Order: sequence, then structure tokens, then C-alpha cells
Amino acid sequence: MGLLALVGGDEFNPGNEEQDQMLAAAAGPGEAFVVPTAAARQKPEQSVAHATTWFRRIGVELQELPVLKRADANSAILAERARAGGFFYLVGGDPGLVAKVLHGSAVWTAIFDAWRDGAALAGSSAGAMALCSHTLVRASWPNRFNRRPAEALGLVPKTAVLPHFDTFGQRWIESAQAAAPDLCLLGVDERSAAVWDGSRWLAAGPGAVTVVNRTKVARFTSGQEVSGLRRPASMLPKQ
Repeated sequence: MGLLALVGGDEFNPGNEEQDQMLAAAAGPGEAFVVPTAAARQKPEQSVAHATTWFRRIGVELQELPVLKRADANSAILAERARAGGFFYLVGGDPGLVAKVLHGSAVWTAIFDAWRDGAALAGSSAGAMALCSHTLVRASWPNRFNRRPAEALGLVPKTAVLPHFDTFGQRWIESAQAAAPDLCLLGVDERSAAVWDGSRWLAAGPGAVTVVNRTKVARFTSGQEVSGLRRPASMLPKQ
């Protein structure tokens, strides 16, 4: 398995250096990709430009893996490129869209296989949410804090990310626990990350990582080993 980073949002900005330098150092020999799926309805080209500029400063030249719709996700050409990749970053945006587009697709299978063979993989905000077993989508309108779980990509079992935890993500806890009490809730502050280094989870960045298992709440800061999180899956669930 390669490095895995679940970032709390506000990606590609100052404050993200710790986890992004870890990702850069762990990148494999193939192409490095930014995956703008979550931003497909929100000017994805801006997300790609922002990511490319930011990571160039860290020494990584990103290419876009243009997966914006289901047909893209099942493109044999894009899947072949992804399988040979050494670095993937799923940007933030729409929490439900990433799972809908990538779930069970050729491109997601290729990304997973590349990561299992040692590529670095990261997701921020909606991208991080999609990498877990469940992503938290709006349960009702217009209340954006009332959330329900939807099936996601399954890389981190029985877990849902609460991004932007230091600004608004903590307000999702009550509804998420009511809808899915058995899920581990992973709160990640902006510009911070829970990072799997191949053997353990670590907190990174200027903020904190908070693990909520029912009534047990534990908070971790940069450099601390994060307990209470499951290991990433070595095989994808049936999709």
C-alpha cells in the first residue's frame, strides 16, 4: 500500500505543507494526477490550475486525470493511464458526486490497484469523504448540517469523514450518528490530514484529527499516532 492522506479541506493553500510534502516524497515513478471529479459542476479547470500551481512549488508536476462523468470513469484509455500512475489527488467539491461517478468504475479500480502497488493517494474534503466506506450527503434541504450516509468507494471501512471539522464539520455529528450509529466518524480540520503511512495512521498539519466512535471522542495533533481508525482495505468491496 502507498501513502494515503485524508485532508479536511482548504487544499492547495499554505498550511498544507506537512501532508503534501509527505505525499510528494511517497509518490511513485508514474505520472502524478489531480482528479477533479468533485468539482465537475464547479469550474473543475480552476481546481486543476490551483492544484498544479501548488504542487509545482513542492516539486511535483501534476497532470489532470479528466474524470468528470461516468463515461470518463469507464474510459479504457484513462484507466490505463491511471493504472500506471504514481500519485493521485482527489479535489474537494460535491460530496456525493465523486462516489456516483467513480464507484465500481474502471478508473477507480485502476487508481486503487496503483495505490495498492505503492502510489500515493489523497483526497480533500469531498475527495476524502469519497475514499471511505460512506460519504455524508444532505439528508434534507435547506439544512446543510443534516447528513445521511451514502455508499462511497470503500477504501477505509466503516468510516465517514467530517471535513472542515474546525469550521462546520462538527455540526454533522448528531445527524450522522443518528443515521449510522456504527460508523466511525473522522473529523479533520482544514489544512490538516489523517495520513496512513503503510503501518499506522498519523495526524498532520496545523489543525487536528478527531475520531468519534459512538460516545468516545479522541483528538490528535501533528505527529501523533491516530487510534480508533480502521486500516485501509487491501481489496475493494464488491461494487
